[in-house]
Amino acid sequence: MRKLVYVILTSLAVALVGCVTINVYFPEAAAQKAADQFIGNVLDDAGQTPAPKPQPQKPATDGHGQPPAAMLLDLLIPSAYAADTPNLRIQTSTTEAISERTRERFQGALGALLDSGAVGFTNDGMVAMRDAAKVPLSQRAQANATVADENRDRTALYREIANANSHPEWEPQIRATFAKGWIEKAHAGWYYQDAAGTWQKK
Repeated sequence: MRKLVYVILTSLAVALVGCVTINVYFPEAAAQKAADQFIGNVLDDAGQTPAPKPQPQKPATDGHGQPPAAMLLDLLIPSAYAADTPNLRIQTSTTEAISERTRERFQGALGALLDSGAVGFTNDGMVAMRDAAKVPLSQRAQANATVADENRDRTALYREIANANSHPEWEPQIRATFAKGWIEKAHAGWYYQDAAGTWQKK
């Protein structure tokens, strides 16, 4: 009987550990929400006061009377890994500075380049010159500099979000999530690349 109880408890512990380790995987839904928020602030809310930072929620505690399974979980796994709903931190001083610079570009040179069709969103979360002929020769150097500045900030953004969440290995998934978001929120008439890399007009 004692052996049977030991086997059951061991199996339960392994199952609980397995369930919790799922939370260390990339939180796709949270990432999409974060990307939509950032991109929406840049494209739709340019020039407006940024939304206030969400206040961190205090974990619910029930004091005494904690269920045995929860007590076992606390013993086996640090509470940091037992979050029910994964969240993705996107607001840091670095990301806010990037957001401001990107918003200014969309209000100015980059927005004009997108409107003209000279520049479009790539399928890897960047921007690229699509048709340089749409830019006067005297302005091409500045246009290329604008594209380079935007791509530099985007690369830094994806890396910063991954590092801010203590998962630098998430950078490719964050980039892919943002790439999808940029394209989905592109204004009518702007160009973007489909999965095959072919330019399409929104």
